[in-house]
Amino acid sequence: MSKKSCLNCGHTISGEFCSHCGQKSDTARITPHSLIKNDILGSIWHVEAKFFHTLKDVLFKPGQTAMDYISGKRIKYYNLFSLLLILFGFNVLALHFYLDLNPQEIPADSSNIMSFFSKYSKTILFALIPILAFNAFIIFKRMKLNFAEHIIIASVSLSAILTILLLDDVISIIGTYDPLSNIINILDKILVYGLLLFPAFTYFNAFKNSYSKSGLFWRLSVFYVILGIEIFTIIILIYKIF
Repeated sequence: MSKKSCLNCGHTISGEFCSHCGQKSDTARITPHSLIKNDILGSIWHVEAKFFHTLKDVLFKPGQTAMDYISGKRIKYYNLFSLLLILFGFNVLALHFYLDLNPQEIPADSSNIMSFFSKYSKTILFALIPILAFNAFIIFKRMKLNFAEHIIIASVSLSAILTILLLDDVISIIGTYDPLSNIINILDKILVYGLLLFPAFTYFNAFKNSYSKSGLFWRLSVFYVILGIEIFTIIILIYKIF
């Protein structure tokens, strides 16, 4: 295979990419065809494909996705923390859109509570990451993962939770069309249960080969009891302080 110099950094390259800076070796003069095919359509497809692939994996095999990421298999995944921010932004937009369509859905005496959660929802949601990570670090000691690695698992779980929340918002918006309201109410309840159980699904999917079913069951039970106490305490503290 012939060797040539990288046009970006000058290092000798012999493969498809430069081993020093990562630029492709076939970089050539920009033409209208290459601009549309490679720079515009190629970049959009690359980002979208990776984004939706990551979204699919965090929903259907979150534990395995997190463990793959921790083990170093990262090139095929969208950045987890960028994914979290994007999903949170979509959730905020969908919720505001739903409330604009259904202002009567909020009782007058609940407006202060809704205002509080609207203002501090980001703080509460992202506080879940270190909480989930700390609890799992204590309860699943056998895995010998450090706290940062548990942060990755918690981030994957929260990404899926935000995706389910977004889907629930979209379904609720569709439910404003009266003929579909009964079906939408059933789907809404299913999604709520999915939200509550998803952390358990994540850790089961991640650690099912390392613990017996009974061992996972009691650990997850303890995990949920502690998590419930922590979330309740955080909400009360934020509400009292602010």
